[in-house]
Amino acid sequence: MSTAFSFDRPQASPTFRILTVCTGNICRSPFAEQYLRSELEKRGVVDIRVDSAGTMAQDGQTMPPQAQNLARQYGADPEGHKARYLFEGHVAGSDLVFGMGREHRRAVVSMYPRASRYSFTLREFARLADGVTDLDLAGAAALPLSDTSGRLRAAVAAVASRRGLVDAAMHADDDDVVDPYRLDDSVFAESGRQLVPAADVVVRVLASAAALTAPTGEQ
Repeated sequence: MSTAFSFDRPQASPTFRILTVCTGNICRSPFAEQYLRSELEKRGVVDIRVDSAGTMAQDGQTMPPQAQNLARQYGADPEGHKARYLFEGHVAGSDLVFGMGREHRRAVVSMYPRASRYSFTLREFARLADGVTDLDLAGAAALPLSDTSGRLRAAVAAVASRRGLVDAAMHADDDDVVDPYRLDDSVFAESGRQLVPAADVVVRVLASAAALTAPTGEQ
């Protein structure tokens, strides 16, 4: 179960924080939160925390059964999730923010402009990160293996640097995860098919950055 961010988190925190954002924080963003947490744990990525919030969330609202079922289908744990409203401190206290749609990224950056450097839609990040190599992550590999948060911040910077170099999405909404709220099971299924492959790219890149060794083998 998520707990609140500390608004005064020091800049050099050893914990790397991911925030996922949608509208109500009861379907897409909690599923992304739960799935990313589960998969990163499986890859042994430590010193990392994943939370979620919603731009129009009603604090304490639970995930609808369809959203819970979708999370379980992909091996995530929806138990205990309570929606929370997005505040500036949540964004300022994060190292990587994923909007489920472009409107959520816009809201995040409007709330805290410095977040433009580390905010993406989930599918945008996957598009930018597709094809990232160990060479692209050299900045992460140069840091000590014990500095997981530093390595992951370097990976985020490497992906962000590909903006303008990687082809844009064929259609603008290809960077969004469809909102299934109050729609039928087929839309929830489509939401999962869009979200999970993108999240898998995130996990691959972050896990690689956490584990890479420098060419000399010295840390």
